[in-house]
Amino acid sequence: MIKNEVFVIGVMSGTSLDGVDLVYVKFDNQDYRNFKILQCCTVSYSEGWKIKLQNAISFSDTELIELDISYGRLLAEIINDFMASFSIDKIDFIASHGHTVLHEPHKGITLQVGNGQIISNQTKQKVVCDFRTQDVKLGGQGAPLVPIGDELLFSEYDYCLNLGGFANVSYKKDGERIAFDICPVNIVLNRYAQKLGFEYDDKGKIASKGTFLMQLESDLRMLDYYKEKPPKSLGLEWVLKEIIPRLESSKRKPQDILRTFTDNAAWAIAKVFPKNAKVLVTGGGAFNDYLIKKINQNKNIEIIIPSKELINFKEALVFAFLGLLRVDNQVNCLMSVTGAKRNHSSGEIFEPKEF
Repeated sequence: MIKNEVFVIGVMSGTSLDGVDLVYVKFDNQDYRNFKILQCCTVSYSEGWKIKLQNAISFSDTELIELDISYGRLLAEIINDFMASFSIDKIDFIASHGHTVLHEPHKGITLQVGNGQIISNQTKQKVVCDFRTQDVKLGGQGAPLVPIGDELLFSEYDYCLNLGGFANVSYKKDGERIAFDICPVNIVLNRYAQKLGFEYDDKGKIASKGTFLMQLESDLRMLDYYKEKPPKSLGLEWVLKEIIPRLESSKRKPQDILRTFTDNAAWAIAKVFPKNAKVLVTGGGAFNDYLIKKINQNKNIEIIIPSKELINFKEALVFAFLGLLRVDNQVNCLMSVTGAKRNHSSGEIFEPKEF
């Protein structure tokens, strides 16, 4: 598909379950940095879908197969509505990340539901999906995958920091791209904000009024993961095993846990950067003023908060880009990032079938 302009719909669902992010983007094959987001939106999950995806980690194999199909149908409906709402008729393909329900790469396991063939059939479009499985089969973490986008779309920054369900970072060192998950962020913060009746901690206001729990924060700092060298990645399984029991056993108010965990995340994030580094920050956590302030208090760096559009939709944009690289059979997974045996072009391609 080597042509000058390529039109792609990127679809992303993050671990924090904010909803399904969609972007309609035009890429310039002569210079990838000349991309343009033409339309974008987030479609919130119903309460039923949110509960189902939260609980999918404990589903049986049969239930996961059924979820893959039903979630594929849901994504197809959402994409069709998106195309209709914005009268999108010029499209080369859809790139869908799906939703991660299992991620234990050390066991050779990663699963993103959202059946690509069903999405393709219902949208009548070519679909690229399942970007992580091949990397895990090649001995990699299957994550993070966004760094190839950081490398080719956002090279003017020293570091690219995403503050979503997890904080992850990407940067160049000795000619190689390095990237890894730093720590959980919104996957934990949203949980405790919801205990207080809020979807999330708006601008970190709740955390800023909480009491700092020194012993809990000290305990969090001792987690083995923070001492490991990259490549490394995190999943919900790790949060449920290592983080939630520690927070719950403190038996403290949600606002105090929010304060302490936000401070801990700021510490873990700031540790990654040298002084005066130029850092592009995206993801929902970029709106958390308290978290951003605490990161800067830990380390004097130049934090760049871009347009709201890029903050909210960078990951969906990059998965659209991963799809472009896959369709053109170019490398979209970097061994220096994931720890795989080699660089490779990952993703399954589906064409619509008539029945």
